[in-house]
Amino acid sequence: MGILWAKKDFKLTSSGVSEVVKTRIGGIDQYLLIQTENVNSPVLLMLHGGPGFPVPGVSNRSRDFAMVTTTKKLVKHYTLVFWDQRGAGKTFSHLVPAETYNLSQFIQDAKEVIHYLKSRFNQSRIHLAGHSWGSIIGLRLAQEIPDELQSYIGFSQIINWVENDRLCLQWTLQKARSLHHAKAVAALEACGEPPFVTSVKQWSTLRMWMARFNSMIYTDEQVKHPGMKLVMSILLRSPDYSIRDIINTFRGFQHSYTQSLIEEFAQIDFAVTIPRVDIPVIFIHGREDVHVYGDIVEEFYRKLDAPQGKKFIWKDKSSHMFHPEDAEANEQTLICILE
Repeated sequence: MGILWAKKDFKLTSSGVSEVVKTRIGGIDQYLLIQTENVNSPVLLMLHGGPGFPVPGVSNRSRDFAMVTTTKKLVKHYTLVFWDQRGAGKTFSHLVPAETYNLSQFIQDAKEVIHYLKSRFNQSRIHLAGHSWGSIIGLRLAQEIPDELQSYIGFSQIINWVENDRLCLQWTLQKARSLHHAKAVAALEACGEPPFVTSVKQWSTLRMWMARFNSMIYTDEQVKHPGMKLVMSILLRSPDYSIRDIINTFRGFQHSYTQSLIEEFAQIDFAVTIPRVDIPVIFIHGREDVHVYGDIVEEFYRKLDAPQGKKFIWKDKSSHMFHPEDAEANEQTLICILE
């Protein structure tokens, strides 16, 4: 039970489904949230960011805002599935071996989730969306198993990890210098240039200072974003998250990053490895995102061979975390896919 239980943002009718499922995925117990007004609706699986940051995830039951999209209209059109991935939220466990935190295992886990959903809802294909880290898994799946997917939507899509880190380092150093933050400047300069593969500590230094300088949220005199308190409210008000689950969310975020995983990050360059996708693809990106740079995605999009159709959408009020108004527009985009 959430420690600050609040009124639900929406309720499903008696014919609908609102269920947290524990199922065996990748040799461990993993948790899914399934919400729909009609179990015969097309399935949409959303892959959260991180690794280890489960929003949207199981904690989002009956909550409208879910980091990248709102959901109360979405559940009337889709069987909407959120998943707490390996090491995240309710799925977190100290018993999971550290060596299983690798990209191949996360992709295999996702394939098993997809097979579970196809079987349970008797559908040959499902729709797939990924945010940030989840977009790495998602785009790989779009390439590897197109026959099992209807479409792919990449929110804050990651394309080239090392190039993105280079731009993030430039932004963070500029921010630190403009604030005369000598400690941040010294720490960032000590990291050198990407790829950051010397150690997890070196890799984490940039992320730590980006977070302190609020890289994930855009706000100005006209654009007001509720910020991280909105994400915290999702965790704290969840009917399905215990205090232990909330604590595990933060433990998992630290636990998920291993030396082997950050070395894999440095190899990601989808402009080289994924020249073609054989299902419809949409990329949706915050124009103010300084966490994952949209220009890299737009260049990838222009060159991508997508014979089933492709689209790129900028969201002017958003950085890495989508503004609630942009999230509503994203929801409508997802609904329009079915039309």
